[in-house]
Amino acid sequence: MFLNPLSLLLVSLTTGWNILGTAAVLAATKPRTRRLVGALPPVTVLKPLCGADPDLRANLETFFLQDHPEYELLFGVERPDDPAISVVTDLLAAYPHVRARVIAHVPPRGENPKVRNLRGILPHASFDLVLLSDSNVRAPRSYVSDAARTIALDPSIGLVTNVFVGTGGGTLGGDLECVQLTGFCAGGAALPTMLGDAAVVGKSMLLSRSVFESLGGFARVADVLAEDFVIGKMFQHAGYRVVIARTVLENIVGELPFGAFFDRQLRWSMLRLRLRPAAFVLEPLTSPLAMLPFAWAVFGAFSLAWMVALLLVRDVVPWLALHGTRDVTKPLSLSVARDLAALAVWLATPFRRHVSWRGCRLRVGRGTAVYADE
Repeated sequence: MFLNPLSLLLVSLTTGWNILGTAAVLAATKPRTRRLVGALPPVTVLKPLCGADPDLRANLETFFLQDHPEYELLFGVERPDDPAISVVTDLLAAYPHVRARVIAHVPPRGENPKVRNLRGILPHASFDLVLLSDSNVRAPRSYVSDAARTIALDPSIGLVTNVFVGTGGGTLGGDLECVQLTGFCAGGAALPTMLGDAAVVGKSMLLSRSVFESLGGFARVADVLAEDFVIGKMFQHAGYRVVIARTVLENIVGELPFGAFFDRQLRWSMLRLRLRPAAFVLEPLTSPLAMLPFAWAVFGAFSLAWMVALLLVRDVVPWLALHGTRDVTKPLSLSVARDLAALAVWLATPFRRHVSWRGCRLRVGRGTAVYADE
């Protein structure tokens, strides 16, 4: 074996990132023992909707089944003929005891379509605590209560988010998405957040409306595509803690063609490049496959065992911890393919300037500022 100092450094960084990322996911989702004294605060759940995918009813129904003592559901649409309205209407009839309604509104200005929708429904919220939740999220009954309990335990906490896992798939693109979400994305969000460097994914954000608006509110992110990351930083830089609640959420993944998976990962990669260019340059360090040549210089033929071990740590261990054994063949069989796809996305990212999202074609600039493509 030829011990190259640079190779040893790179291999050490790759090993450390993958082990610590998985450890952060496991630590973030372990049971808490601290109890809240007093009643749980009421919560308004904001659900921005755009269209009705096949899983929408099942996803939204989990929010009608929450065990929180006092909450309301607000579903926002920008068009009165949005097909999501009929899905919500059926659920309103099925669960008349749940406080919920649809808000069809004229969207305010802003290039980010999700933020436009949220700005349209936020004024209708009855409670100060608001929970922002994407339409493709499926939640256990304790989700809202756990998030509310987490923020109520400590006044220094400004924002609560969650770990989420990919569920569903059924195609190569969909299965790769599930592996990506449960491995790379979960660790990449949990580790820095637990170290005090908020890396918020907007599928779940609980915050105080009054505090958020005192920091500038949605107006500050109306023309930013990575609004979730920026909102996390707004709270962090204002001196508030951003923490992860223990509840694990499911991100329902459809039967994505490989091209759709690649485009989605490319969009997220473009955001990471524009938010943190230096970290983007170092992203191949998260890939044991990409670092295999350097590992060979350190371990020789044993580098193959090193690569397999880290892929198991990054993709299989969190899968087993968060999913159980259900569909564990996905990370076992697709980890190498996931790394190949991630490397291809990383190489293509610097050459892309536009994204298509929610029916809008947008040019993405520095800091993920977005501009309508004329």
